[in-house]
Amino acid sequence: MLKGLYILDKHAYDNIYGEEERKDILKYVDIYGPPQTAETIKNNISLLKDADVIFSGWGCPHMDKEFIEAAPNLKAVFYGAGSIKYLVSDAFWDKGILITSAYAANAIPVAEYTLSQILYSLKLGWYYALSTKRDKKYPPKKVAPGGYKSTIGIISLGMVGRRVCELLRPFDVKVIAYDPFVKKEDAAKLNVKLCSLEDIFKNADVISLHTPWLKETEGMIKGIHFSSMKQNATFINTARGAVVNENEMIDVLTKRSDITVVLDVTYPEPPRPKSPLYILPNVVLTPHIAGSMYKECNRMGRYMVEELERYVKGEKLRYMITRERSAFLA
Repeated sequence: MLKGLYILDKHAYDNIYGEEERKDILKYVDIYGPPQTAETIKNNISLLKDADVIFSGWGCPHMDKEFIEAAPNLKAVFYGAGSIKYLVSDAFWDKGILITSAYAANAIPVAEYTLSQILYSLKLGWYYALSTKRDKKYPPKKVAPGGYKSTIGIISLGMVGRRVCELLRPFDVKVIAYDPFVKKEDAAKLNVKLCSLEDIFKNADVISLHTPWLKETEGMIKGIHFSSMKQNATFINTARGAVVNENEMIDVLTKRSDITVVLDVTYPEPPRPKSPLYILPNVVLTPHIAGSMYKECNRMGRYMVEELERYVKGEKLRYMITRERSAFLA
């Protein structure tokens, strides 16, 4: 039987790996020690010497050279959360350790949040709700795009972007997308037409950003893009704040009160205390709630149980991340 440990924040452990998930993991793995955090494993690093597998999530320590050398038997890491960007190292990859992530499970609530904001924005819901509360009277009616023959723009067709497209299938809307790494025939399978980033902003009634934050994508959404948005259009960001040049965005928002932005992420996060994002009337802020929360986190643990079962059977891991692929992920 495999030997393993849980290493993650206590809060993450309680939410990700529920009672049923822990029972199922015990069918295949001897969990030979209590759940560890990044701090406790640092102080008890000798615990790693017998670990074949590690189950983790938010709060996972950086698996640097010292960590890897202390875990000579480590063969696989099951990361019950999304991005692995901050936990892997060259030493990790050089050792040939497998890693799988619950990024696909975490994409589900992000896509659901996005869908809710798209549909609400097509009715200009935030304009009416915020204006009524601020002015204590109903605002003038605006021409809303509505949910029929309107255009939705998706920026990046990764796991979340694709799922948003799938969720939009039942609606009578046109979906256009920008992703330089996706072929036209693959986009067509999603009922999506590819176009340029500039065309997304010029033609979409609602735009949703799903681009990972990489060195190459930092600040890629600029003021000129916001300036070109359609009358009464809405921009939604559930990706990362740093993908947007927020200073340029703010400058446009002060001049164009007709457009609305819904930001579940900012840079920095939360915004600085005196940031205009708190007071601009056409900005909606939510505190990074699109991803898995509370019971939704348990889905990520279940995905890791399913990956463990594939691993034990010698099957290909469905959500395995390679060194090469990690360079293109958030």
